[in-house]
Amino acid sequence: MQPFTEEVVRVLKDIPEGFVVTYGQVARMAGSPRAARQVVRILHTMSEKHSLPWHRVVNIRGEISVPGDESKEFQRMLLQSEDVVFLADGRVDLSVFK
Repeated sequence: MQPFTEEVVRVLKDIPEGFVVTYGQVARMAGSPRAARQVVRILHTMSEKHSLPWHRVVNIRGEISVPGDESKEFQRMLLQSEDVVFLADGRVDLSVFK
């Protein structure tokens, strides 16, 4: 595994229950602020293998951005089960997690 990938996996595993971060925040915490898309790829390919809390990562606007309505609803359900609150427009209020 590449050093950046290892660091992303470590950062993701450290996201506490009930907390939400963006892809860009993960990239910054892993040492490469411009690598948000790489974080997406890592989540896509390694979430199951490394038991990553993929559902705790949203886009910069606080939106769930996984493809497919069922997947979006599943992510929302997982976040709500951790007491993450959604705004009326369906976004997570990221200011709560700063």
